[in-house]
Amino acid sequence: MNSYVSPKPRRNQRGSVEDRWRKRTKDADGNTVEVPSAVAGKVTRWRARYVDNGGREIQRSFERKVDAQKWLDAQLASLLRGDHVSPQDAKLTVGQWCDKWLAGYGTRRESTVRMAEVHLKIIRAEFDAVPLSAIKPSDVRAWCAKLKAEGRADSYVYALHARLSQLFSDAVHDELVARNPCSRRTSPGMGKQRPYVATTAQVWALYDAVPDGVKPAILLGAHAGLRLAEAAALRVTDVDFETGVVAPSVQWGDKPLKSELSRRPIPIPLDMARLLAAAVPLGDGSHLVSDQWGNPGGPWTIQRAVRAAIPVVGLPEGFRFHDLRHYFASLLIASGLDVKVVQARLRHASAKTTLDTYGHLWPDRDDTSRAAVEAVYQEREAACPSTSAKSSSTSSTPFPMATSGPTARTFSFPLRSDRSFPSTATTSESSLGL
Repeated sequence: MNSYVSPKPRRNQRGSVEDRWRKRTKDADGNTVEVPSAVAGKVTRWRARYVDNGGREIQRSFERKVDAQKWLDAQLASLLRGDHVSPQDAKLTVGQWCDKWLAGYGTRRESTVRMAEVHLKIIRAEFDAVPLSAIKPSDVRAWCAKLKAEGRADSYVYALHARLSQLFSDAVHDELVARNPCSRRTSPGMGKQRPYVATTAQVWALYDAVPDGVKPAILLGAHAGLRLAEAAALRVTDVDFETGVVAPSVQWGDKPLKSELSRRPIPIPLDMARLLAAAVPLGDGSHLVSDQWGNPGGPWTIQRAVRAAIPVVGLPEGFRFHDLRHYFASLLIASGLDVKVVQARLRHASAKTTLDTYGHLWPDRDDTSRAAVEAVYQEREAACPSTSAKSSSTSSTPFPMATSGPTARTFSFPLRSDRSFPSTATTSESSLGL
């Protein structure tokens, strides 16, 4: 027996406007005539209806036929453009969409979901009962300005705007709204992150000030760039003490690492490997970091030890363990390593992240660009010595600052033959009226 079931026929998407007060019928002679309907005068007269892409029939009633036809034309046009939103979906509020969106976002890492929940709480405080379709770009700009007026950091306002944009992008994908009100025009400035970079003396002083069981964490943060949860969870088996390689595998609590790139092995000097190996007997032999009782030391153990050592070492009050990672980045940059190598050691997803965070640490050498242009002049002098000699016969060449009028004046720029820095400009006394 054939079990094939034919697909459900697609409903015709043509729309129509009908008069609910009148109906057509046959008279005694068989002619078609219009007569009042049973609901004449009891309901709104004109009804417009159409079928959307999902096969749902959507209808709306109007007092005037012209209004019904205008609404129907707009809906059918949006279907053709591909930006149609059903009237029912247009009533969905931001708070309702946040609940639905967060349910699907729960497949991410636990810490990622927690951060999304914090952002959504702030978004709900402003837009909770507002329909998605009612939010305009001007509303987004006003919200960002309000957040900045409340004293929130530029980088945090930027992150909240990005979260709101993510919400609306997914709403557009679900055909709940026609467009995303968030864009580069509404986006606030990201702000430049200027992480605190400790000195080498401060890092070693911090290493000496913390308990012996926490000392490996200081080394792993400052000389391998490990994050707090990675350093706390680093197991003895994750370190090759003979070759000097650290390979993080999990975060604290056996949570997965931030990304697959976080699994990249990190080379360390053998002197550091020996210091890490010397700390293994302080614990239970499973983890490098340990507390005062010899148990694996979690993030709180490390943070408490660092906070206690801050006043002793002379570090700023807001110093965090993560600032040791910034020290590691500055150490690599000061050693002359390029951005791709620094990106690999920090295990960033892209070089853009590395440059956005640490770009200001790379040296800006004016002499390098000056020497590059200087080589062009040297080649010219070598190829055309006669021209160079002619040029050197004139000690300076005047450049006009004003071409006419009583304020006309000139200044002289020294050529290569008599160049000395800093240069001084000579002014015509007659043109200055002196």
